[in-house]
Amino acid sequence: MKSLSQGQGLLPILGNKNVNLKREIVAGITTFLTMAYIIAVNPNILSATGMPAGALVTSTCLAAAIACILMGLLANLPFALASGMGLNAFFAFSVVIGMGVSWETALTAVFIEGIIFILLSLFKVREAVVNAIPMTMKHAVTAGIGIFIAFIGMVGAGLVIKDDATLVKMGHFSPTVIIALVGVVIIAVLDKRKIKGSILFGILTSTLLAWGYALINPEAATNLGIYLPEGLFKFESITPIAGKLDFSQFLNMDSARNLIVVVCTFLFVDFFDTVGTLVGVCSRANMLDENGNVPNAGKALLVDAIGTTIGAILGVSTVTTYVESSTGVAAGGRTGYTAITTGILFLVAMFFSPIFIAIPSCATAPALIYVGYLMLGAVKDIKFDNITEGVPAFLTITTMALTYSIGDGLTIGILSYVVINLVYNLFCKEKKDRTNVSIVMILLAILFIIKLVFI
Repeated sequence: MKSLSQGQGLLPILGNKNVNLKREIVAGITTFLTMAYIIAVNPNILSATGMPAGALVTSTCLAAAIACILMGLLANLPFALASGMGLNAFFAFSVVIGMGVSWETALTAVFIEGIIFILLSLFKVREAVVNAIPMTMKHAVTAGIGIFIAFIGMVGAGLVIKDDATLVKMGHFSPTVIIALVGVVIIAVLDKRKIKGSILFGILTSTLLAWGYALINPEAATNLGIYLPEGLFKFESITPIAGKLDFSQFLNMDSARNLIVVVCTFLFVDFFDTVGTLVGVCSRANMLDENGNVPNAGKALLVDAIGTTIGAILGVSTVTTYVESSTGVAAGGRTGYTAITTGILFLVAMFFSPIFIAIPSCATAPALIYVGYLMLGAVKDIKFDNITEGVPAFLTITTMALTYSIGDGLTIGILSYVVINLVYNLFCKEKKDRTNVSIVMILLAILFIIKLVFI
């Protein structure tokens, strides 16, 4: 089924027809609210390197805004971008603190990664990878992302907590859990009654309940990560971190070897997290074309690469496409107007960051949990009775959540798909029963093996 987002030309968004602008705006707001946590979390993580937190708040918002608006204008897709979780932790704790690399040099590694990605996107390498993934695996990625983001939501609400003996267990029935469950009920009931903006209403209701609890019992609320906004307006300059790239360490042979590994790690994680997100969210929204390909995939991936490059110049770690975009898609977002709305809100957030920083994780958890439920519906399109397709799909779905990584889940899924089907083909006498495994998938499997062994 063709999507609304397939206008042609430099600005595909201009080709939109019969767009429900109100629905797109609500979708953009929904996406923004579910990922607004990055405004607080990213500076908190990156400031461990010695970078000033205030400047990081502004740069995080600005980089996200530019990338989101570009995604809307150039690719006409409802995907939002910002500094990636996981990649920012790798940047701060593994590269800067662990390896003793300056944050300026680490930003340079991110910048180089972005340039490489721009080249790979221009030569359609990344697009070929997206389009080479079989439909069964695309459905599996959708379902896997569903479980993954639901898991994130449950952890954010405190419904699931870590345990040394069993790894995870159910948390106490705390106020955050109650607030999140109230949000889920509201979203489910409103959606059942086909009321537009149900996910947004769920987030706003849970936020007000959380802030109300903070008013009644501020000390207990603070211990649960809930607090009232500390004012309305705040803006800090990005001058201390913007344009601070340092290429000197890349010219030293001894340090360059380690930095090449850093660049490759950034490349690999960002590449397959983005691929997984694009495929999974487009599949969930029925936006794949008649051949099962992501519309405007090349432009979307190019924007993702440009976002990373611009982000590094502005002073933040790798910018990537966010899985929380699925909440906006679930709210009806189908075109670039959704992404542009999200981008504009990030620009606003640069000046009103105290409000958005104060939206607690228990308030965004209902959206993530409910959208996880919606995305898990993709399993009905997977042919589990065909073992050569069903087993790789199962491994993809489960490992995304259990490894806490879309990229790792996609790695295991594609690797198992190629190996199982190639081995089966060797023992299958009937040529018509053999599975056609594309050369791109085989090359990906080889790349994954190299990555698992050496990186």
